[in-house]
Amino acid sequence: MPSYLSPGVYVEEVASGSRPIEGVGTSVAAFVGLAPTGPLNEPTLVTNWSQYVASFGAFTDGFYLAHSVYGFFNNGGSAAYVVRVGGSAEGSPSNGASPAAVTGSAGQAALTAGEPKQLGTFNVTAVAGGSLTVEVADADGEGPAERFKLIVKDGEKPVESFDVSAKKGGRNYVVTQVKERSKLITVTEAAPSAQLARPDNQTVSLVAPSASGTVVPAGSDDSHPGPAQYLGDSADRTGFGGLEAVDEISMVAVPDLMAAYQRGAIDLEAVKAVQLGLIAHCELMGDRVAVIDPPPSLNARQIRVWRQETAGYDSKYAALYYPWVKIFDPASGQTRLTPPSGHVAGIWARNDFERGVHKAPANEVVRGAVDLELQITRGEQDLLNPIGVNCIRAFPGRGIRVWGARTLSSDPAWRYLNVRRYFNYLEESILLGTQWVVFEPNDHNLWARIRRNISAFLVNEWRSGALFGQRPEEAFYVKCDDETNTPESVDLGRVICEIGIAPVKPAEFVIFRLAQFSSGSGELEE
Repeated sequence: MPSYLSPGVYVEEVASGSRPIEGVGTSVAAFVGLAPTGPLNEPTLVTNWSQYVASFGAFTDGFYLAHSVYGFFNNGGSAAYVVRVGGSAEGSPSNGASPAAVTGSAGQAALTAGEPKQLGTFNVTAVAGGSLTVEVADADGEGPAERFKLIVKDGEKPVESFDVSAKKGGRNYVVTQVKERSKLITVTEAAPSAQLARPDNQTVSLVAPSASGTVVPAGSDDSHPGPAQYLGDSADRTGFGGLEAVDEISMVAVPDLMAAYQRGAIDLEAVKAVQLGLIAHCELMGDRVAVIDPPPSLNARQIRVWRQETAGYDSKYAALYYPWVKIFDPASGQTRLTPPSGHVAGIWARNDFERGVHKAPANEVVRGAVDLELQITRGEQDLLNPIGVNCIRAFPGRGIRVWGARTLSSDPAWRYLNVRRYFNYLEESILLGTQWVVFEPNDHNLWARIRRNISAFLVNEWRSGALFGQRPEEAFYVKCDDETNTPESVDLGRVICEIGIAPVKPAEFVIFRLAQFSSGSGELEE
């Protein structure tokens, strides 16, 4: 209270009773993966593709980080933190080889192909992965005689599988499919002018040399980090632990995890360990959601088995998207398959900007996608949607769209992705917007100010369509009074405010019931 000692006019500044709460951002992504250069284990903010290239280099053959970040910005993302793992601070991989020797990207020192082996009218050659075997087997189901299955194995473990055809120019032509999808082998025509035919069922052994010309033992590729490097340590600020210090992140993806699996550097158990670590990170932070990629080359039945038996994730802080998307690679001028997480994160950001975080990020076009690894039918999605697999589907005349909006939680209250992300948004907004309450006198005046400020914020949310109800009273309530703040609680220095909201749920199943009725009678026909 100021002292007034002499006559005069005094002007005082007083604090307003209103402390408006502002909504926090929900569109900042984080990507953990491999790059040929850039800061190691240091979350680096990039706000456009040019900044990413300047910090981490352009597209790298055999890895997906760059393509995922490119897809993120292409689909509407505006800011992302990138964490580079699996290399040295100077930009070289941990085994001491140059980035070019490991990546084999165009214009760099590519891997030398091994000795080709003949499969009928085709030649197959190993380019990576060490000692491999390639098996020709009958295709699943009935079909044309030229169809067959090509299975690549590392020891006894299948690492790649292709359902292909010997018919040149067809959609599943073996040369084209292997060129677009395989990281381990190449297939060429043994004699371009010869009549092509389906090779007999057989198995051939291949050996891929390293960049130096020596044989690379299977699984010895140090360019791919192990689970421990992804998980990192919060004290050392490495891996996922380094993201704990960045508060504004709302979604996290690890696209290069599947690149390591494709090349045989890790197995599905290691994939599960990293994805469980990613989900645990999001649950620990409580303000972000993990975007999970499935393994490649799985059909609808296999992805169902992987989801339920192999992975078995149950979390309201994670979402899974399937299948992989085919994109145009600006570096090579060809199409290639890539995990969907980067494109999906961009769609989340675009949806937040255009509609709001309360709207489910589904029925949205995947920009940059020219095709899908597998076309999902309605019957297949009937089996995948209930177990939390968000399908990406192609619709005639409507493009390729995200056609699912579920988390991986078995709890019906947290079934929908937009509900989880909207609660993250509310919790963070209220947390940051009420910091002024700390150390204020804990009395009825404070409680009233808290109720007023939070109610004003939630009224705006209701008006924007984020809350369910025809009136604000139906959409939310804020309780901060003698009932929530007992004398014992006040003596402990606590202020307790109870907030309840009714979030909107997506119209996932739209049902129109049509019936015939007699004209003029207004009664339905029995």
